[in-house]
Amino acid sequence: MASILQGITFIVKKNRNILLNLILQPKYYVKVTPLFLLVLLLSCQVGLAQEFVLSGEVRDDKNEVIPFASVFLLDIVDSSLVMGSSADEEGAFLIQDITPGLYFLQASYIGQSSNRMALDILKDTKIGALIISQKVEELDEVVVTANRPQVERKVDRLIFNVENTVLSQSSSWDILRQTPGVIAMQDELAINGHPAVVYINDRKVQLSSAEVRDLLENYQGQNIKSVEVISNPPSKYDAEGGAVLNIITSKNLSLGYKGNINTDYTQGVFPKYVFGTSHFYKTQKLNLNLNYSFAPRKEYLDVSNTTRFLNNSGDIFSVWDTDFDKTYRFRSHNMALVLDFEFDERNELNFTSNVQISPDRTYDNFQQTYMENGQGVLDSISTTANFLDESKNNLSGDLTFKHRFKEDGSITVNTHYTSFDLNRTQDARSNYFDQGGTSLRSFNFFTGANQDIKIFTAQIDYSKLIGTVSLESGVKASIIDSQSKLDYFTQNNGMIFDPNLSDNYLYDEKVYAAYASISKDWDKWSLKTGIRAEQTNSTGNSAVLSTINNLDYLEVFPTFYLLHNVNENHSFSFDYSRKLNRPRYQDLNPFRTYDSENIFYDGNPNLVPNFTNNFNLNYTLKQEFFFDLYYRDNGNYISSIAFQDNNNLVLREVSQNALSSTSYGFDFNYGKSISNNWYLYSYFSIFHEDETFLALESNNVASTNAYDGFYIDVTNYLTLSKDGSFKGEVGFVYLSGFIQGSYIRSETTNVTCGLRKSFWNKRAVLSVTANDMLGKDNPRFSTKYLNQDNNYLSVRETQNIKIGFTYNFGNFRLEDNQRQIEKAERERINEE
Repeated sequence: MASILQGITFIVKKNRNILLNLILQPKYYVKVTPLFLLVLLLSCQVGLAQEFVLSGEVRDDKNEVIPFASVFLLDIVDSSLVMGSSADEEGAFLIQDITPGLYFLQASYIGQSSNRMALDILKDTKIGALIISQKVEELDEVVVTANRPQVERKVDRLIFNVENTVLSQSSSWDILRQTPGVIAMQDELAINGHPAVVYINDRKVQLSSAEVRDLLENYQGQNIKSVEVISNPPSKYDAEGGAVLNIITSKNLSLGYKGNINTDYTQGVFPKYVFGTSHFYKTQKLNLNLNYSFAPRKEYLDVSNTTRFLNNSGDIFSVWDTDFDKTYRFRSHNMALVLDFEFDERNELNFTSNVQISPDRTYDNFQQTYMENGQGVLDSISTTANFLDESKNNLSGDLTFKHRFKEDGSITVNTHYTSFDLNRTQDARSNYFDQGGTSLRSFNFFTGANQDIKIFTAQIDYSKLIGTVSLESGVKASIIDSQSKLDYFTQNNGMIFDPNLSDNYLYDEKVYAAYASISKDWDKWSLKTGIRAEQTNSTGNSAVLSTINNLDYLEVFPTFYLLHNVNENHSFSFDYSRKLNRPRYQDLNPFRTYDSENIFYDGNPNLVPNFTNNFNLNYTLKQEFFFDLYYRDNGNYISSIAFQDNNNLVLREVSQNALSSTSYGFDFNYGKSISNNWYLYSYFSIFHEDETFLALESNNVASTNAYDGFYIDVTNYLTLSKDGSFKGEVGFVYLSGFIQGSYIRSETTNVTCGLRKSFWNKRAVLSVTANDMLGKDNPRFSTKYLNQDNNYLSVRETQNIKIGFTYNFGNFRLEDNQRQIEKAERERINEE
């Protein structure tokens, strides 16, 4: 039956005029006998059994070849796409396996197309050239190469469209920094003062803050279509987690292979290198993306700390000035595999795997402390040499199957698995001397630690359009198994195991969730609301403390969004959500991590999740001026707070739940093209942060840390050549301060300058960037309340010059199917 239908289709296509005459003009009437029909169908089968090849080339109106143009074979009846191909570097193309018939042939390149060519394919065919006219208008001044970015306010998010704009010539990191509502604080991005999680095509980037920045600084902005700013993620997202920055990459119909090699050189105190390569292959059904990078890095960190110890009368009786020289060496291998397979237009399978292997990580920490009495007279000196060696492996896999219904709607099934392991040894040796340099005593210890985390999740999501109402719903199960072990040895009189400072901590967690949300659009109004319920069961078991901490709770997390477009110039929106933050697995371990005998970090197995209530009110004027007013009740925020013990002369950092915490502020954003070659971005924010915590070393009284501050970001993007291949950037960022637990973060200023040049027909890109040109981007952290008085300055290698080079080969204008694994459970793994 299928063969008959194909035969009839072939007859219609090849003999359209004859058949019309047979039907409409009786004088051409032919008696259709069974024998006549059989002969026709047999001839069709012979024709259908043959498949032919079409070849040719693509040129411009100056007869120059156009490499990597897209070539399409279209149905002559409805102009639908039959098949396609891409030209090679010499402009030549080849389309195979063509069924005989009438077709249109058309070529396309960067928004311009050739005229359609009608072809009757009855044999292997070679044409001359498809001509694409290149419309280039030369101006006396700089050519206008891009428009300004456009911003759209949706009911539950803000969409920053940057495709084909001046910002698209920047790196992905710079685009995120200039996205409305985003504050950049060194390696971290924040929205409304709250850390933001970066996604690429709705998949979470599971890397540390520094690694995310490295990734995005080497990801070209031309690949980005838009950035979604989701300050209050809807109920589809996990209740755990804050704001989301979702990068949407642009799409391309071209088929074939592309790849690149890239390298970065950064000169700070030490030189740093990154070597990487990515490969992408696309057919009509298969997308395959493979990335690999190797980063041998050497980082230097200079930390100076001052602690003033107070007696019961509040008088200073001892001052310790400590200087840390920290050198970190890393050898990191990062690999990512993304495979998309489309069975048909309604069914597709996606597999994502990320591998991060750091087998050789060393930390050499040298510390020198000068101890003075209350009158400023030197009492003694201590030195510590602290050596850490560790290896870290992070392996993950994510499998998703999606089915689209014949009518609107879809169902998605996802499974995820993560295996994380960390092994570390620490060898610390401290020596104490009097003011004359005579040895007083020494203290040596050794630790061996490992952490093994397994995460498994499964979820089902369902979406459906019911009339004019959109429905989303789903269920999810998460199972987490974490085991941490620490062995502590003193080395003063040989290697002696200390069971009181060792431990084996087991943590198990199960979370079951279900959600539903509905949304509807009217002429000038949009509404979206939803609810998510999560049942959590967790158990923490410390072998040394002989304690078991059990948590069993069911919580509900509502979301609400309302948008009103008064007219094309004015719109208002309001949104609300309730979220939670669970403690990181590392913070739950009741272990001590030492910088020295007197400075260490304490884990806290008694941490509990904190719940937040988030409110946002937004006003948009002419789609150019954006005003945001926000308020957030952070509840029992999990904070890392430093306390000085005045009796035992130690400084320890402890993770604990705050008694209360609030944040509120006002943001203003505006971007404008000053001229054809100058785009100005500006962002201004004023904010308030406060946190009330239990002062553990001050008779457990409540203490409040609060700060009112502001943030300014002004960045200029310049086009320095007529063809737009040479770009420049000058930026200024100022942050007056911030709170971090019990500390106040001092003001910082960052001035940057960069140049970017593309050449060899955009196959190669060379960039040079100078960062922290004034040397004022490293803040000092200070705390002074009750019987606490200490501060520290941590100077990283922010002042540096970075040189980047990328070379593209193959059909490099294809767009990536970049996808990262989206799992909130992984976010709680300590990546530092």
